[in-house]
Amino acid sequence: MPRTLPFWRRKRLEQMSPAEWESLCDGCGKCCLYRLEDEAAGTLEQTNVACKLLNCASGQCSNYPKRKKLVPDCIQLTPAKVRKMNWLPKTCAYRLVALGKDLPWWHHLKSGSRETVYQAGMSVAGRCISEKHAGELEDHIVYWLDGPSPPKPKKP
Repeated sequence: MPRTLPFWRRKRLEQMSPAEWESLCDGCGKCCLYRLEDEAAGTLEQTNVACKLLNCASGQCSNYPKRKKLVPDCIQLTPAKVRKMNWLPKTCAYRLVALGKDLPWWHHLKSGSRETVYQAGMSVAGRCISEKHAGELEDHIVYWLDGPSPPKPKKP
């Protein structure tokens, strides 16, 4: 008997129920980190500085239901936005599904556990600092495996 594909393999983002949509988030917290964009150079730098609502110990939003009210520039993802946001992590489930790809082994929908995002080292938990304590963003640029690569040194 053929096995039924999981919803993220048989549905487009637009076809998902609100519960399916929300369940796609792996809880890594990377979309809650500040980025620095140099429009002239066309570069985007990732920082380890988190939104004031992100709990840096757990990597989870401390007030997810009220995040838009408390942080007006918090971006609520939609299928249309996901397809335009080149800064989402390469491992982001929304991005992967939009590209027709499967979820990674450590995603809770595949592993059955919310702990595998931490075990795989994909969460920002314990690796970020709150914007309340950060100072200059330029001092907090990071290069994680699923983010942009460091800039190549310029030739003399």
